[in-house]
Amino acid sequence: MGILADRMIGLVGAAVLGLTAGCATHRVENRPLAAEKSAAAYDARSLASEALHNFLTENVPHQVPAWPLPAWDFETLSWVAFYYNPNLEVARAQWEIARAGIKTAASRPNPTLSIAPGYDTSATGGLSPWFPAINLDFLFESTRKRDLRQEIARFSAESARLAVLTVAWQVRSDLRQALLDHLLAGQRVASLQAEVDAEQHVLTLLQQRLEAGAISASEVSNARLALVRAEAAAAEAQHLEPLARQHVAEVLGVPGAALTGLQLLAPPPVEPLSPGQLAAARRQSLQTRADVLGALARYEASQAELALEVAKQNPDLHLGPGYQWDQGDNKWSLALSLELPIFNRNEGPVAEAEARRREAAAQFIALQARALAEIDGAAAAQSAAQSQVASKRQLQDEMERQQVRLEARLKAGGADQLEIQNARLEVAATALALAEVRARAAMAAGRLEDALQVPFANLAALEKSGATLPSPSSP
Repeated sequence: MGILADRMIGLVGAAVLGLTAGCATHRVENRPLAAEKSAAAYDARSLASEALHNFLTENVPHQVPAWPLPAWDFETLSWVAFYYNPNLEVARAQWEIARAGIKTAASRPNPTLSIAPGYDTSATGGLSPWFPAINLDFLFESTRKRDLRQEIARFSAESARLAVLTVAWQVRSDLRQALLDHLLAGQRVASLQAEVDAEQHVLTLLQQRLEAGAISASEVSNARLALVRAEAAAAEAQHLEPLARQHVAEVLGVPGAALTGLQLLAPPPVEPLSPGQLAAARRQSLQTRADVLGALARYEASQAELALEVAKQNPDLHLGPGYQWDQGDNKWSLALSLELPIFNRNEGPVAEAEARRREAAAQFIALQARALAEIDGAAAAQSAAQSQVASKRQLQDEMERQQVRLEARLKAGGADQLEIQNARLEVAATALALAEVRARAAMAAGRLEDALQVPFANLAALEKSGATLPSPSSP
């Protein structure tokens, strides 16, 4: 009998080892990170990449007529940023983690196996002193706990998916800002250089008049000081222009060298929305804005968490069949066990879950209010900026007409070169002011689109049909 018991214990041990080895079916692939290789891969990124071409062809085929593109507009560059920007890659990885959580929540608890070998030191002769026992424990959860965990995981995954869209909108916003800054920097360089040229002509003319004794030296000194200031401003603008272009590359997620020789186009101008368009887009935004929907998904997850904590007030059932070989006798047993809710009924975790649900509701309401404030503020800012553009454009037109009149008078002998150069200075200054207010108007329009998270191209159809626009696709 002792030999039989020894063999049974050995077989059970071998079975346990075999099960343990058999369960380890997932092989972990070692993927070391090397700073040098990742840096080299980043430096190799290009807007002429064939992989990028395939990505753009799949997502925006009507915008990729030829490759490589001779010029890059804002919409196409947005998809380049969706392809390369590292923040989006982080958000996608977090979404993947959340999706894996759904599989975790769906899994059933494994039973536990316990082995309890016993030895009777006072056994009489002829009987085996061994009495090994094997026990299993199966957990049977009550009141839909597994279903609730799956529900929590699904809402968490949806929140993570919407977070990808939120990051995509932020990347698009950052790209628009960087692109407008870069284009404004180029316009500032051109305008300030025109001012330098005009100031140089003014100084030359005044020096000639000083030599003729027609003016005092102080007037020349003032003109020389104005030239120095104009040259300093132009030099600073020339210094900032490549930095602005580098910022565009940073938002895109490519090295600065990848933009060398490429033409970057400004976002198209957008007129202020009509009251009907704004009202329709405002309603639509609260139904499709990614961060608002993400907050709503987090609230639903908090509700499921509360339901789970309430469900835990009902104890789970443990079923434990067992077997014991007791000195030649086969003994079978069946144990039922559950937690006795005597000292507490999970009141603390339930209260915490209720508080988290209230917090999630408050966060949703606060985010919704902030979204509405952003929409209204951006719409007001765009309207004000458009008024400034109209005013500056009117002033610019008047300055240009005045310059034309002075040039005509110069040909007729009624004006001199100094008046012409002063007029050119005013034209250059007003051109720079107009470029700046146009950039502010474009930025305000962009902030409105970002606040709405509804593309402007869809607003007219929305107002006419009253239909609901589809949610933006995940980049």
